Amino acid sequence: MISGPALCLDVGSTWTKAALVGAGGELLGTAQHRTTVPEVLTGIDAVTAQLGGAGGGPGAVPVLACSSAGGGLRLAVVGQEPLVSAEAGRRVALSAGARVVHVHAGDLDGPGLRKLRAARPDVLLLVGGTDGGDARTLLHNAARLAANRVRPPIVLAGNAEAAADALALLRSTNRSVVLAGNVLPDVGELNPQPARQAIREVFLRHVIGGKGLSRGSRFRQLVRAVTPDAVLAGVSRLAALRSAAVLVVDVGGATTDVYSVAPVPVAAAHAVGEAGEQRTVEGDLGMRISAPALASEAPVPARLLTAAAPLALEAAARLRATEPGHVPAGQPDAEIDLRLATFAATIAVRRHLRLAPGRFGTSGADLLVLSGGVFRHAGPAGLTQVYATLRADPALRPVLRRAQAVTDIDYVLAAAGLLAGADRPQAADALLGRLVAGP
Repeated sequence: MISGPALCLDVGSTWTKAALVGAGGELLGTAQHRTTVPEVLTGIDAVTAQLGGAGGGPGAVPVLACSSAGGGLRLAVVGQEPLVSAEAGRRVALSAGARVVHVHAGDLDGPGLRKLRAARPDVLLLVGGTDGGDARTLLHNAARLAANRVRPPIVLAGNAEAAADALALLRSTNRSVVLAGNVLPDVGELNPQPARQAIREVFLRHVIGGKGLSRGSRFRQLVRAVTPDAVLAGVSRLAALRSAAVLVVDVGGATTDVYSVAPVPVAAAHAVGEAGEQRTVEGDLGMRISAPALASEAPVPARLLTAAAPLALEAAARLRATEPGHVPAGQPDAEIDLRLATFAATIAVRRHLRLAPGRFGTSGADLLVLSGGVFRHAGPAGLTQVYATLRADPALRPVLRRAQAVTDIDYVLAAAGLLAGADRPQAADALLGRLVAGP
């Protein structure tokens, strides 16, 4: 547990952002610097220096850091039954800050192992069978993973009665394995939390040091969470603070993440179905690296462009993909960025809502939060246009028609999540109070 001021860092693939937060949750200062790969500490030291005059200097205060640099956390799932395995992976990845890059169901064979390796996961989630149920598939897959060149650390979260034997098989060939409770202890019951916690531990212990982001151990020691995990914690805290259903859209250079927290009956929270917290990652919707994919989808399926606009937008998107550090030169260029961000937000929220139709009931969301550098620099007129476009979309209108819209200008969601995780709930709540005033 920490007390007094804290320096909260969010080390992203493009930007490193910092917030110096006082003991009572007051925001003492913010700073940002381009993320400096292959040595992210250079950027961290730069934002720390920028905040050196605030609150007596950040060098004397604890540092709480999260990171999504290096592409975030890639999760592969190996399970028994296709639908259950995919849902287990999605629900576990939900708040562990991971993105599911591959799902295999059934017995692993040669082609299955090759596809698994080609997905380049950072962590592998091995599941299968209810407690006391079928153990054959779990043990078969454990044996195949033990015998083949599958190097990522493994979180084993399958049939509890077979888990000891599966663990022994994997450790017999020196695989790195963390044992967690079964994600499917009974038919129709999903228990993702133990596996989520195990994946967080694996990320901090093994993955962050293997991303080639820094030499030595200092950066690994600073990082407490993967960024989406910290953001979701902040979103959940905001929803509780406001007693509200909250929808957050975070548009980045490579992905667009959507978070939602909506009330769910207690019984439903343990079933294979809708959860109170949801997070989706759209890897083809981004402002820079994935801009061409975004531009190609926007004109037709999204119906967000006039007939004359696609060619000009596609050219601008190609430029942004080849120059990820591109900074808009003048107002017309900035308007293209804002248009791309609006497309990304619209399409991403559509996809998010398809996973859980009726998620916000008949009343819709209470609060819409936009996050990302493009929104931070858009200005009031630009943001008003973005809000209006989102609300006018037929698929989004029922959810957003009465939602209060705000922008996370100071990136407080990740900082609040970090503070809450460091046993500073009051500071987290006070910081979130900056984002939107209470009713």
